[in-house]
Parts: sequence; C-alpha cells; structure tokens
Amino acid sequence: MSGRECLIPAPATVATGPGMIEYAQFGAGPAVLALHGAMGGYDQGIILARAAGPVGYCYVAPSRPGYLGTPLATGSSPSRQADACAGLLDTLGMTDAAVIAVSGGGPCAMEFALRHPKRCRALVLISTCAGVIDTPIPWGFKLAMLLAHVPFMTAAARRRALADPERAARRSIPDPALRRKTLNDPVSGPLLAAVLAGTFERMTDRLPGTRNDIEVTRSTSYRLEDIAVPTLVVHGTDDPLLPYGRHALVLARRIPGAELLTIDGGGHVCLFTHRSAIAERVESFLTAYSPMPSRVSSSNRSNWVSSSSAVSTSLVSSAARLP
Repeated sequence: MSGRECLIPAPATVATGPGMIEYAQFGAGPAVLALHGAMGGYDQGIILARAAGPVGYCYVAPSRPGYLGTPLATGSSPSRQADACAGLLDTLGMTDAAVIAVSGGGPCAMEFALRHPKRCRALVLISTCAGVIDTPIPWGFKLAMLLAHVPFMTAAARRRALADPERAARRSIPDPALRRKTLNDPVSGPLLAAVLAGTFERMTDRLPGTRNDIEVTRSTSYRLEDIAVPTLVVHGTDDPLLPYGRHALVLARRIPGAELLTIDGGGHVCLFTHRSAIAERVESFLTAYSPMPSRVSSSNRSNWVSSSSAVSTSLVSSAARLP
C-alpha cells in the first residue's frame, strides 16, 4: 500500500434504495456525514472533514448526486439526496450520524435532518443557504463550466493553481493579509490549496452536480422551523455569495434552538481563513450532541492535525501528476 493510499481513503460505490452512491470513509468513532459543496465530490468531503471535524469520529464523505462517481439520477432534489445518504448509512450498518455540510451541501443536510430526524444526531451548516439564493451566479463558476469542456485549458488552469495558489485564491480571499495568513498556515494552507487545485481535476464529472446545485438553490425553500435536531450555523459576515443577513441570521432565527458562530470578516471560504476557531466550536458542539465513546488524548489530536496537512498535501501532489 502506498503512502498516498494510507492517507487518502479510496472511494467505493454502493447501491442504495435511491441509486448508486460513491463515498470514502475514514476514522473511527460515531459516524459523521461530510457533505461537500459545488464543484466538489468525495475528495472535497474529505477536506471538509479534515478542516472542520475533530478526531474521534468515523467520517463518511459521499459524492453527492451528479458529482464524480455518483450519477445525478440517484437524486437531483435535496430530499432524494437526503434519502440516498440515509441509504448509504443503511448499507454501512450505521444507525445514525451527525452531519457537517458546507455551501451547496446545505440543502441535502437540512433535508436529511427534516426527513430522518431520528438518524441525525446533530447538524453543522457552514456557509450554507437559508432559502432561495438571489445573488448572481459567480462568474468563476460560469468560467469553470466552460473550461471543463476544453481539456488543455483545464489542465493549464490546474497547473496555474498549483504553481501560484496565492493568485488562485485572490477571488475567494480578496484581503491580501488574510490570504497570506491562510496559505501560510500549516493546516489551512494545504487544505485550501487542495481545494483550489482539485476543482480542476475531473471537472466534467463535477459539472452535472454543480449545474443541479445552482438550479436547486435558486428555486427551493426549506421548512426551517421543522428542523428538530441540534444545529450549529457557521457563517462569515462578509460572505458575498450568501450574505450573512439573508442566510446566517435567517437560519439561526428560524431553526429552533440553533446556535450561531459568527465569523467576523469571514467570506464564503471562512472554513479555511478561520479554520481554528471553527474547528474548536464544531468539536465542542459534536462532543455535546454526538459524544465520542472515550476521551481523545492530546497526542491523537496532534496526529490528527499533522495528518490533515499530509492528506491535503497528498491531494495537491496527486493533482500535479495529472497531465
């Protein structure tokens, strides 16, 4: 087994009631579903878990329908995606799970809490929508969807992201000082670099899900008042894609008992720019509502942090080896 295989779990594909679903799994302990956003896949679910999740849990990172190895036919609506997640837990023999979702993974996560409340121990929503999105589609998404059909341009964009992550991060982190601080962080830097480069890997396999997410989030409302599981909302005050007042405050107000972690000055990628603060709050939240069977030692915590950096570095190296 290679070093990369030890660090990055290989994906598997299983049949569920709604359809086939691809996933990766790692760690040991209570189950946590890690739901990626647009232009994602199981690989970015791994990054989400490494960035926000604490040690002591078993992370299940599915490719949501339309991404990588999961066909869109498995579920184009958030409700069907939620049922697919429940089916995945059935296949893995898991009774319940906490859920951590970022950005476009939010609708699926909220529907999982609504449709399967007894199976959802806790819900963490990071930079997610509260309802219909009315902001313009980012031109970066539009450009990426065009690039995906021109392989040599996709390869060139990936090489540029690998060679100059500072430049690649300018749109998502416009503040120069915060951008440098994030990229220089031994954990956040490699994780963000892995996202920036990984987006250009297998782009055509990420497009069906991305197009579907754009359509869903611009036409769907959610029964927020009916969410009856412990919920933590994490959101940056300067999020240009999902404005804080129209999404974070609405989620916190309408979901009964929801907790709100406000990231002052954080943008849509506050998960990386303010990773330490978010990871600390997520750990305390999960400990309260989905406790680990035993206390995690300080050495295990240190190993988790160092392995997170190694995983993201390995993902970047993998992207660099692509033609």
